Amino acid sequence: MKRAETQIDQLANQWVKDQAASYPSFATSIGYPGGEGDMDDYSPEALAKEQSDIKALISKLEALSPVDEVDLVTKEAMLFSLNGEIETYDSGLAFRSLNNIASPAQGVRDVFDLSPTATVQDWENLVLRMSKVGESLRGYARSLEEGAKRNDAPALRQISEVIAQVEQITTADGFFHTFANSAKSESGELPESLKKELAKAAESATAGYAEFGEYLKGLLPRSTSPDAIGRERYQILSRRFLGATVDLDETYEWGKEELARVVAEQTAVANEILPGATVAEAVKHLENDPSTKLHGTEALQKWMQKLSDEAIEKLSGSHFEIADPIKKLECMIAPTQHGGIYYTGPSDDFSRPGRMWWSVPVGVEEFDTWRETTTVYHEGVPGHHLQVAQATYIRDTLNAWRRLSSWTSGHGEGWALYAERLMQDLGFLSNPADRLGMLDGQRMRAARVVLDIGVHLGKQNLEGTGVWDFDYALNFMKSNVNMSPEFVRFEVTRYFGWPAQAPSYKVGQRIWEQIRDDYAARKGANFDIKEFHKTALNLGGLGLDTLRSAMARA
Repeated sequence: MKRAETQIDQLANQWVKDQAASYPSFATSIGYPGGEGDMDDYSPEALAKEQSDIKALISKLEALSPVDEVDLVTKEAMLFSLNGEIETYDSGLAFRSLNNIASPAQGVRDVFDLSPTATVQDWENLVLRMSKVGESLRGYARSLEEGAKRNDAPALRQISEVIAQVEQITTADGFFHTFANSAKSESGELPESLKKELAKAAESATAGYAEFGEYLKGLLPRSTSPDAIGRERYQILSRRFLGATVDLDETYEWGKEELARVVAEQTAVANEILPGATVAEAVKHLENDPSTKLHGTEALQKWMQKLSDEAIEKLSGSHFEIADPIKKLECMIAPTQHGGIYYTGPSDDFSRPGRMWWSVPVGVEEFDTWRETTTVYHEGVPGHHLQVAQATYIRDTLNAWRRLSSWTSGHGEGWALYAERLMQDLGFLSNPADRLGMLDGQRMRAARVVLDIGVHLGKQNLEGTGVWDFDYALNFMKSNVNMSPEFVRFEVTRYFGWPAQAPSYKVGQRIWEQIRDDYAARKGANFDIKEFHKTALNLGGLGLDTLRSAMARA
């Protein structure tokens, strides 16, 4: 039964429409029509206008009274999120937003991964979109310049990393040239005139990135910012990424304890694989096992898809209610080689399915299935895909903001990490090698709670020989994960440039488990974990403080 739309729903729905109109990349990501030939405006003027719009929305929202539980949750979640946006802008962080994984430097290119390409009209839109890449990057550069004028430019390390990424994009066979050259519609080849327009637009987009790269080279000597952003700014970002306020010092100490606990568990599993072995010895044993090897990205993609399809089939009905549109998940090799694995949600009408992307670093050709099985569950089902696609699906209950726009890293990534453990509990990781891989991921997430907070709060390193710096952090991660040196370096650089995001996974998992345990204690003999998961996921994307209060009433 469809829920009647309330005034709070109307406000939330209009906000999604306004954001889609202001940010074409957001419209593309959620599958809203309009803006297909446009790029986002990252200029100082656009950032200032957004703040004005947010303040007006907060004022309207505060004046409305919830009529039911759904309204109560929406209002609480929106106010937490919107006030976090204001706090972030006022701190100056918006004018130094540059890192190696999740800043406009990547976002300008990434929108093309989700842009429709099925028809001639789609490619005509992409001619326009590519021709506006340079304009978008120039606006972004002006915002970075505002930060630089305040002696608050991004850290040198992040500027250097993005310059290297720009150099990948601007080669003769860089992204835009390759993208345009591969263009075809579902009906076949494109008209020659359109191919020429695409080639010209690709040249323009590539030149836009080259110009941006030159700006960054000029910014390099002007950066005096340390890697660490300090406690005040870190607390702001922590609240944003978690949707909750936590005690950073207590969380740091918990992170050390959790790391030690996972190491002990991992050691026990290593002994199951090879009696008397250390974790490193068990890993070496597995790495020499040809039966767990995948060679090349084509083999990786096929294996990911098969494992994902099997998980959906086995979990559907028995452990989760999975609607038919949600059962389609595409596993993709990303067109970039920056490193990282990520998920993109379906469009609002599911015409574009959810997708799991693997950005394989240059030179990485070999993959271990025991290490990556848990990654497929994290990004797919019951992880991100089930969570995000389920929220998208339940349009009869939730407004558009709750379904399509309300994403909090602690909620989303915390659920995905919770899902990895859940798959062990459900018997999907009965092979000790797969459990070792899952624990390797859990260990990495625990380690980066300690690293991230240690770095940005300027804490003494674990040996007490000085504060956390890059070399110490890199060695710390190398000793706690079993991954390629390229991937580890990319990850540590990410933590230095995207403060508070990496801990949101493990801290989010901690809060999810606390919420589940509180719910179970309250329900007593009537506790049903399947019902818990259904109730929690049907709330849509929320900050974790809001999730906690909503589930306390469920």
